[in-house]
Amino acid sequence: MIDSPCVRICELDRDDMCVGCGRTRAEIAGWLSMSDAQKAIVVERAKQRRSEKDREERGQYRLRRAT
Repeated sequence: MIDSPCVRICELDRDDMCVGCGRTRAEIAGWLSMSDAQKAIVVERAKQRRSEKDREERGQYRLRRAT
């Protein structure tokens, strides 16, 4: 069984990605009907999205501080 990556910070950003777990609206909505293999893929994609978003935010913070 694959646990949901939900961290109870349920808010979608302008890209339709949850700012808490990194899943898309469609991935959240379809979670209960997914197989464990599908869930594992979604969890990995969500981690990648969160990591990319975190890097972007850190980069923007550095740019703001430099100006």
